[in-house]
Amino acid sequence: MKEKRNIAISLPVTGEDEWQAVKEPIMSGWITSGPKVNQFEKLFAEKHDVNHAIAVTSATTALHLALLSLEIGDGDEVIVPAFTWVSTANVVLYCNAKLVFVDIDTNTFNIDLKDLKRKITSKTKAIIPVHLFGLCADVFRIREIVGDKIFIIEDAACAAGAMYKNQYAGSLGDIGCFSFHPRKSITTGEGGMITTNNKDLAEKVSMLRNHGASISEEQRHNGPKPYILPEFNLLGYNYRMTDLQGAMGVAQINKLDQFIKERSKWAQFYLDEFNNINWLKLPVIREGYKHGWQSFVTLIDESKSPGSRSQIMEKLQNAGISTRPGTHAVHMLSYYKNLMGINDFEFPNAKAANDFSMSIPLHNRMNKDDFKYVVKVIKSL
Repeated sequence: MKEKRNIAISLPVTGEDEWQAVKEPIMSGWITSGPKVNQFEKLFAEKHDVNHAIAVTSATTALHLALLSLEIGDGDEVIVPAFTWVSTANVVLYCNAKLVFVDIDTNTFNIDLKDLKRKITSKTKAIIPVHLFGLCADVFRIREIVGDKIFIIEDAACAAGAMYKNQYAGSLGDIGCFSFHPRKSITTGEGGMITTNNKDLAEKVSMLRNHGASISEEQRHNGPKPYILPEFNLLGYNYRMTDLQGAMGVAQINKLDQFIKERSKWAQFYLDEFNNINWLKLPVIREGYKHGWQSFVTLIDESKSPGSRSQIMEKLQNAGISTRPGTHAVHMLSYYKNLMGINDFEFPNAKAANDFSMSIPLHNRMNKDDFKYVVKVIKSL
């Protein structure tokens, strides 16, 4: 019988630790945002060497609150890479700001600094560099290009634990935004985190995520009696993380370093094994970067490959190996195409990444035989 496995593109590592963690808020009855969220925030801030971490419902809501806290709105231009998850662009429209796309570098899948220079105008208020697939964008070089008057919001959805020049993702710009979706290195099911070293921004974000209230849910219920209503000075949102998620986050954050260490080991295994496949362009990691390895994303050269990307992905799926395109070129999605009237080829590198990128399985539920099997099948093509 032919060897065949069923290897998912990604699976979260959850088990007894997470089960025991979530039992505490369930048994105590405190399941909305409270002490477990506070503990998770503290641990996450310490891990990423920032002064403040504010837990929210997703990286999307984190990005939205980041823009709102910086008072970005009508007439303000926000620069976003054209190749990213759609929410990086969506949040700009949520604020009625003007979305400006910039191309990417296909070596890193991160923002193209030359194209960035061309897109800056007197109306540019913020830039959202994306640390795509766990590799930090060159935020220090971006700061040199944009100066001090343009805000840098890190879309670090994929980059928990990643580093650039000995600084953690989320500490490189003005605000960092993380995701805890199950495809990320650590998970709370859904959920996100905002990081910053700016006390005023942290306080504003904390209020905005909680309806604009001047005090938290925990303070409101456990504060002095008789009960006093909080003040509401901002138009806020209900973007609070629950204590069920916070408890799970506490269990997960303590495993982040080990998770990344394991992923790095097997990413290097892929890099070594696939080095001589001329139709498969591999991730590039330059000196000074610690990759978070949320995904291992390649680029297929169809002029040399044994079939189109779709055919290769289908063959791998038939062999029990799940794959995905890296992500999408947002300017090619129907909504943005109709809204902005952008030609697909206006951002050629983003289009190439959209059409030819392929993510292969890399996660902490895989074992040695799984990785060897992936290599064996791809080489057999």
